[in-house]
Amino acid sequence: MTRPNVLVVLSDDHGYADRGALGLDPAVSTPALDRLAAEGVTCTDAYVAAPICNPSRAALISGAHPARWGSTWFLDTRFDDSRTTLAEHLGALGYATGYFGKVHYGPEQPGDRATPPEHGFEESYYGLAGRQQGRLHYTTHTRAAVEEYGPEGNWRMAVQPMFHNRDEVELEGFLTAELGRRAREFVAGAGERPFFAMVAFNAVHNFCWQLPPEELERRGLPVHADWDEDGQASYADWYDGAISPHLEHGREYYLAQLELMDAEIGRLLDDLDERGLAEDTIVVYLTDNGGSTCNYGSNAPLSGTKYTLAEGGVRVPFLVRWPDGGWSGGRECASLVSSMDLLPTILAAAGAGTSLDGVDGVDQSAAWRGEQADGHGALHWECGFQAAVRSGDLKLRVVHGEDPAAEGVRTVEHTDPGDGVTLHDVRHDVAESDDLAGRRPDDVRRLWEAHAAWLHEVGRDDLAARHAARVDALLAQG
Repeated sequence: MTRPNVLVVLSDDHGYADRGALGLDPAVSTPALDRLAAEGVTCTDAYVAAPICNPSRAALISGAHPARWGSTWFLDTRFDDSRTTLAEHLGALGYATGYFGKVHYGPEQPGDRATPPEHGFEESYYGLAGRQQGRLHYTTHTRAAVEEYGPEGNWRMAVQPMFHNRDEVELEGFLTAELGRRAREFVAGAGERPFFAMVAFNAVHNFCWQLPPEELERRGLPVHADWDEDGQASYADWYDGAISPHLEHGREYYLAQLELMDAEIGRLLDDLDERGLAEDTIVVYLTDNGGSTCNYGSNAPLSGTKYTLAEGGVRVPFLVRWPDGGWSGGRECASLVSSMDLLPTILAAAGAGTSLDGVDGVDQSAAWRGEQADGHGALHWECGFQAAVRSGDLKLRVVHGEDPAAEGVRTVEHTDPGDGVTLHDVRHDVAESDDLAGRRPDDVRRLWEAHAAWLHEVGRDDLAARHAARVDALLAQG
């Protein structure tokens, strides 16, 4: 059979509202994403498995929920070495496999299975964000910068060299453009083999002022200095001034990075056109977690942001296009979709007969063709101090607002994860403004029992007991 090519583009912290075609902010310019939506399918109710990047990225590449291997929040996140990745599945089918961009599954080190060469990618160019406070510098990755920034500074500002396959390489230049260039070179070199290219931009994660000098000048934006560990300000004080609401021109820096990333996506789409590959290439765009409002992203009309289990923390922009497969026409798909669905859906499109035991994703092919499909009965999220489940139109959320993790997010990231037990009809109330928990106790109990059963299945009865106390207290009030 002819197997489709696959291009998965993953961005970092992109706001749900920040696409030009939505018309919510005239300053947003994303012609490539707008084109992808107009030619493909927009999944309006699409989610990632976690409101932070580490477990979310692991779920995408494995098709399984990270709670199955104990990953719920920053301190326990890791790559599950026992999982067969999407790259390994496709490689077994004869695909050329390439990874370009940010790697962040946990505290990975060179040679760990979490690095692309060790989990199925033949060609790779990447930075290990797990050893650089979860980020990559936008313009500088050199040994000289490591020395200049110092032991703490190079970790905070993420200037360590990149990797080409298993070898350290330096880069002095705009990383977004380099990732796009290398991805296009990989496509050109695939030859007669179908290809799977995953492009994981570090844009639009925070520190967006790290723009090429010519872009700052063109946009009339001032230079904003990175943190200097020899300076007078502590990192905590400096960071507080580097995020919303204190960063001057913060939204402009963010939108500049978004526009430049979109331009690289446009070049990838144009390249597929020029090579005659567009009709039989699956293209997917999504971001790793909800938009970061502390980085000036917008999730309107959703409530909440990255770090939270409100809609704005886990519902993401999600676009798919495959003309030969019927994923086309500028349609919207309102089915419940998860990033974990990419693995089984892409493998089905590739004609794989592989057993997918232990995979939580479902094949969304029919839904993306516009046909009636079963999809997910429910989606679950578990972060230890907060949990949520969506079933049908309803979403139940349990948050322990007094937990140190919640307090840390509230203090450092200026983000309130909430507190208590809430129930919302997110089909008709995406802003989660009308709490139904007190009026619909039967639905609270039904959704909670579903989540408790799921926690038992993934081996986390300890968390079920913790959350149950909150739910029981609410139900007792009725």
